[in-house]
Amino acid sequence: MLYTRLNQLPHARLGVVVAKRFAPRAVTRNTIKRLTREIFRVTALPPLDCVVRLARPVNSKDGPATSAKLKAALRVELARLFAAQIKQSKSARPALSPTAPPPPVSP
Repeated sequence: MLYTRLNQLPHARLGVVVAKRFAPRAVTRNTIKRLTREIFRVTALPPLDCVVRLARPVNSKDGPATSAKLKAALRVELARLFAAQIKQSKSARPALSPTAPPPPVSP
């Protein structure tokens, strides 16, 4: 899940929440955090505060801690979430026409 809120900074910020009940192994939790930060870093987001949180379990203690399949699924899901947020923020902000005068500034 991705939660967002506009911020007053010139850049986006990220928070990652990976609960132990959804990813019981520390290796898995660290992999999820690392991939999330990597995707966030290469995605050009508007000035937002973003919090990424797992919504369902990704694996159990019985299987491998990480796998190529898990990493690929994470990359696809995170890219989809961030792309949707970019699309939403572009459609939510009205574009100023180049010929329109700037808004008045009150003293």
